[in-house]
Amino acid sequence: MPRIALATYDPRPEPSRDRDLPVLLAALREAGAEADAVYWDDAEADWAAYDLVVIRSTWDYSWRAAEFVAWAHKCGTVTRLANPAEVVRWNTDKRYVGDLAAAGVPVVPTRYLAPGDAPALPEDQEYVVKPTSGAGARYAARYTPGQREEAGRHLARMHEEGFTAMVQPYMRGIDASGERALQFFGGRLLHASRKRAVLKPGAAYDADKVPHPDLEPWTPTPAELAVAERALAVVPDAPELLYARVDLVDGDDGEPRVMELELVEPNLFLFLHPESVAKVVAGILAAAG
Repeated sequence: MPRIALATYDPRPEPSRDRDLPVLLAALREAGAEADAVYWDDAEADWAAYDLVVIRSTWDYSWRAAEFVAWAHKCGTVTRLANPAEVVRWNTDKRYVGDLAAAGVPVVPTRYLAPGDAPALPEDQEYVVKPTSGAGARYAARYTPGQREEAGRHLARMHEEGFTAMVQPYMRGIDASGERALQFFGGRLLHASRKRAVLKPGAAYDADKVPHPDLEPWTPTPAELAVAERALAVVPDAPELLYARVDLVDGDDGEPRVMELELVEPNLFLFLHPESVAKVVAGILAAAG
């Protein structure tokens, strides 16, 4: 009987937002595994007692990125961690978008502004500012060229907190065709979904946001699948990936571009794709050996 830990976080005092976690735990147990949900930062957790630790809803990691990466490396030395610690380290810093671009993958054009850099902002187009360590649109906002002062204060706040900022053109295609998320599990396409734009005009960077508005199932096009596979081929230790999510938007030319790779703790949206639960369970059991 394999022992499997699903790593999550403690959202107290709020209830967990992970709708998939109880479903996945029940399905693993029904399949014969001994499965537990364990807080990733639980100092008493015995990770070595598990055959496999699967990172799931560790949704506070971006606030504590260095601590989380250190945990991943420590955990990976005593048991198998999915995804591997080196993938976690690479993916927690969104400067990986530059690695994808250097490898020829079509991505959303990105500039990086580290603390101390001059606040160079676009003057001829709408744009997005967000941190290189973030999730769920945290500290992200869109601006027009006329909102330079607001964007400057946003940059200053991130730099004060030690964050490097990403500056990207606002991809207008998202207003028409949405953002598509292609989910992979065990190296194969699992399912896909589409959501509408998260960043609303005028919304403050520190305002609460709906991370997955109007989420719906999606059938990826051949072009979307090809771009996603090209992006995943660039990932360090790509053959060791258990799960992956590739987020795509359309460029001005109508062709898909990678907005982000989610290789740490992507929501699998199993509540939207219940037919995928059995495939995920089979993949986890195979990874547990």
